[in-house]
Amino acid sequence: MEFQFNAEPYRIKVVEPLKITTPEERQQILKKAQYNIFKIPAEDVFVDLLTDSGTSAMSQYQWAGMMAGDESYAGCRNWFHLEKVIQDITGFPYILPTHQGRPAENILMMIHLRPGNAALSNMFFDTTEAHVRNKGGLPIDLIIDEGLQTDSDHPFKGNVDVDKLERYICEKGKENVGLIHVTVTCNNNGGQPVSMANLRAIREVADRYGLPFYLDAARFAENAYFIQQREAGYATKSLKEIAREMFSLADGCTMSAKKDGLVNIGGFLALKDEEKYRQAQQALILLEGFITYGGMAGRDLEALAIGLTEVLDQAYMENRIRQVHLLGESLLKAGVPAIQPIGGHCVMLDMKRFSPHIPQEHFPAEALAAALYIDSGTRGCGLGQLAFGSEDPQKGVIHYSPLEVVRLAIPRRVYTDNHIQLVTESVIRLYEERTKLRGMRVIWAPPALRHFTAHLEPLQG
Repeated sequence: MEFQFNAEPYRIKVVEPLKITTPEERQQILKKAQYNIFKIPAEDVFVDLLTDSGTSAMSQYQWAGMMAGDESYAGCRNWFHLEKVIQDITGFPYILPTHQGRPAENILMMIHLRPGNAALSNMFFDTTEAHVRNKGGLPIDLIIDEGLQTDSDHPFKGNVDVDKLERYICEKGKENVGLIHVTVTCNNNGGQPVSMANLRAIREVADRYGLPFYLDAARFAENAYFIQQREAGYATKSLKEIAREMFSLADGCTMSAKKDGLVNIGGFLALKDEEKYRQAQQALILLEGFITYGGMAGRDLEALAIGLTEVLDQAYMENRIRQVHLLGESLLKAGVPAIQPIGGHCVMLDMKRFSPHIPQEHFPAEALAAALYIDSGTRGCGLGQLAFGSEDPQKGVIHYSPLEVVRLAIPRRVYTDNHIQLVTESVIRLYEERTKLRGMRVIWAPPALRHFTAHLEPLQG
């Protein structure tokens, strides 16, 4: 029997001290932050699982590469290195750098959407959906039914329901659809992968109706890993080979490189079509910067070029997924309800089963996120009614989010398994005392993306 290396394939060279606080101190910190997890100072967080975006630890090769940063305004050598790496991985000839994923999404929606047009996806994440709405578009989620069933063990719960996709296009008219934009992996339901067969079927529908098809590739390497492990015919293929095939089925991609780029800042828009590239160039210059830096320093371009290569290393990816699943499987074993199967970048606690005594309009995800911070200094993220639902008290209408979850997103190469154990014990402790949880109410919130800045307070009684 082959020996299994169930340990990190790296050793620690630099450490960052963490501040230890008491539950009483954390209670006051949370109150000062208006009970919004996003407003807690990072130095007051012990284990920060708010997001896996921009929170990765960089390798010695990335840090060394940053010292070779060329800060020329136009045509720096780091840009040409990054361009070559992205072209090699994706096969797309036209690359535009952006400082993170949102500008790439913004530019793509500017090109393809007109007021009243639909944008079709498996599930749009919060900022992508906001860009669609900002252009007057209609974000339409068409994920398979199993994707919203938190206890389903479907291996590819990020898949688009192709029948729903084609039915929508036929009923609304292809002229009223701006683009298809599919996230790999699907963030909203816990980093669930999309199969190659599903991507191929989406491509066939797009071709049949003459519609552009793009990938949100923030976690493309993690998606490639799940295809390798779960889909027939891919077990002997490398992650890079699988990723290249995924990209070959699309017309381009947006990427927040703060995820699978293994960097703290960066992104890009990649395209097949030269005309769309010329349009995007002009928007980039107006919104981000020149076309060879796009809002990033030369050193950041170099770190990203190296990170995109490292993320496709098999040993790295196996350990990455192992640690995420260590948290998820430990919680499931203890009876804590979480989305199954465990995905690629996070564990999502299912609040409808965790605390059924708290109705969605009382924001149970935010209630648990607050309790988790007070209990162990762990910061998670509520993604449910506050982020994706809405209420109209005057009309008495509530639009419910399909999922109500607390996301525990694991940064890459940052925490040890001991940190994961601490989080595990804290969540289990709160689950055992779940009947003590009380909901929240909103004191103030903006009209869009309200979970980032809303002010809340606990309900009494």
